[in-house]
Amino acid sequence: MNADLIRRLRKLSQHHAYATIQMHEAIGRKAGLSGTDHKYLGFLMEKGQMTAGELSVLTGLTTGAVTGLIDRFEKKKLVKRQTAEDDRRKVIIVPNTKNIMALLEPLYKEYRKESEKVMASFSGKEIKAIEAYLVRSIKLLEETTAAMRSPGS
Repeated sequence: MNADLIRRLRKLSQHHAYATIQMHEAIGRKAGLSGTDHKYLGFLMEKGQMTAGELSVLTGLTTGAVTGLIDRFEKKKLVKRQTAEDDRRKVIIVPNTKNIMALLEPLYKEYRKESEKVMASFSGKEIKAIEAYLVRSIKLLEETTAAMRSPGS
């Protein structure tokens, strides 16, 4: 692949990342959250209930920052703290899926509809290529993140 094409794709990828951040910040504000809080809420929705420590590892936030995050979510009735049955000292963060969906679904409705039209405009072969790129790119992002978080990096 030639250098100009790689540079063009890298610039498009950066622009996509920036536009994604801006959209999530805007959606977060509409929902009464910051963009990052909004995305951390997405982690809870995707992964399900977890301890604050697990959320700390997943997000890369300190346990103190996670406590503040959970406090903000709990105040909005988006999560609840629940004591673990096997160890009363352990607190499980349980997402309130109904409240989260009621808050966020209307804000994503138009974007979801339009993005589905964009996806439908590609051929099956093109979709497979896009999927392959995304899978490999996500793997690289996760590996890079893990390496950055490891001691001595």
